[in-house]
Amino acid sequence: MSLLLTGGRALVDGAIREADVVVADGVLAHVGPRGSAPAAARVLHLDGALLLPAFVDGHVHTTDTGLMLAGLDLTGVRSKTELLDLVAQRTKQLRGRTVLGHGWDETTWPVRDLPTAAELDRASYGSLVYLSRVDVHSALVSGAMLASTPQAEGLEGWSADGWVRREAHNAIRGTALGTVTGTQTTEVQRLALRSAAAHGIAAVHEMAGPDISGEDDAASLLALARSEDLPEVTVYWGQLASTGGLDVMRRLGAHGAAGDLSVDGAIGSRTACLRHSYHDEATTGALYIDATSIADHLVTCSREGVQAGFHVIGDGAMDAVVAGLRAAADAVGLDAVRALRHRLEHAEMCDADAVAALAEHGVIASVQPAFDAFWGGAHGMYVDRLGPDRGPGLNPFADLQRAGVPLVLGSDSPVTPFDPWGGVRGAVLHRTESQRIDVSTAFDAHTRAGHDSVGDTASGTLAEGAPATYAIWAAALVDDAGWPDLTTGLTPTCLRTVSRGTVLHDAGALEEVAA
Repeated sequence: MSLLLTGGRALVDGAIREADVVVADGVLAHVGPRGSAPAAARVLHLDGALLLPAFVDGHVHTTDTGLMLAGLDLTGVRSKTELLDLVAQRTKQLRGRTVLGHGWDETTWPVRDLPTAAELDRASYGSLVYLSRVDVHSALVSGAMLASTPQAEGLEGWSADGWVRREAHNAIRGTALGTVTGTQTTEVQRLALRSAAAHGIAAVHEMAGPDISGEDDAASLLALARSEDLPEVTVYWGQLASTGGLDVMRRLGAHGAAGDLSVDGAIGSRTACLRHSYHDEATTGALYIDATSIADHLVTCSREGVQAGFHVIGDGAMDAVVAGLRAAADAVGLDAVRALRHRLEHAEMCDADAVAALAEHGVIASVQPAFDAFWGGAHGMYVDRLGPDRGPGLNPFADLQRAGVPLVLGSDSPVTPFDPWGGVRGAVLHRTESQRIDVSTAFDAHTRAGHDSVGDTASGTLAEGAPATYAIWAAALVDDAGWPDLTTGLTPTCLRTVSRGTVLHDAGALEEVAA
């Protein structure tokens, strides 16, 4: 039945104004000034609420998010003792089953003393324990977990002390996730997607891959999203074409051979590849994919009509990506590379030459403003790891936007939580003032641009004929243009999330009535 939404404000033609909107058959049948709507079967009075296009989260790990929501959340831990106590409590609840946790960040601890594998064994009574760091590029694991993955010993990043990184981390992560049953996977995926909907998110881009989640996990997620009233899921499969990545991508029905196809690691785990050594450790990180392999993947994908892309954080890794882009353009032509709109995840250390190269090659930058909010500034983790000269210069959103590089905003959940208004706030109030973008641009990057990046040019706007994908918000305070006032730190409350006319989340604060 047709539904009239009235009595609120809506984003129409780039401005927030009083408007009437009619939804029929999953599309926006009317968008116009207050009092202009045709008759509808039912009416939803918005009582001054704000009607906006629903958010797209451009970078998520759904199963990991669900496991954290259902399990051991370590994001608030501030000491080794506190972490070990939580592991002991969780062990008693699970009665010997694998303890999976996520989110510890030792850079926030007053004393950065990490628990050892032996200490985790004692706290867990010998259980398998896997605790991913907040960036999910390393983990603390028990001695039992090390023993259960003997093939990890001797791989890069293995440590008998239990903090595993690089290839050893990938191997042990596979063991840990292998203890999660198919039924449990579906349950936590549903939990994560429902949480996304409750935050006004109607679509997510899942970063899947052989070293991240596995093919079965991605297939389960796609099947779930298609069978229930949940946010739409677009999967990116992070595997090189040269190792069969396109075959898996097509078998899954994934959108591209991109996402977390990792050129390097993460700054917090000191595995992001840098030109020069870390400030707090004598290493330049890790380069997992070299420029030649990057170019080969881009060439194959460009010829096959497939969107390619990579995870890239450090400036050393960005140098390899830029070299790969240029080599690919030499091989197949610049227009062929530009046409596929290949994308990069994170792109945190991006100097002027790299920004120009991304713009030249038509690359989309999938970025996470919460990273700057959490770890940027003059005294954050970036400065700890990179020093005061390099630390404040990360995540150059304004430089990318001015150069014409399309931005897509996301959370990298569970690295940072589902919080799209927090993402918009992080871009608008970037800790480096010169890299701030305005609220309208940031909101567009978290809505319309997310749809557009996967080839959906109709969604992400409130216009007649567009899909009825929107969210309704109660905002305590608004600015002069009608946007939620992000300077207050207050987050608007999501009252309803709708995808193509189907309600995904309803807080029960608004009531539909017969016309």
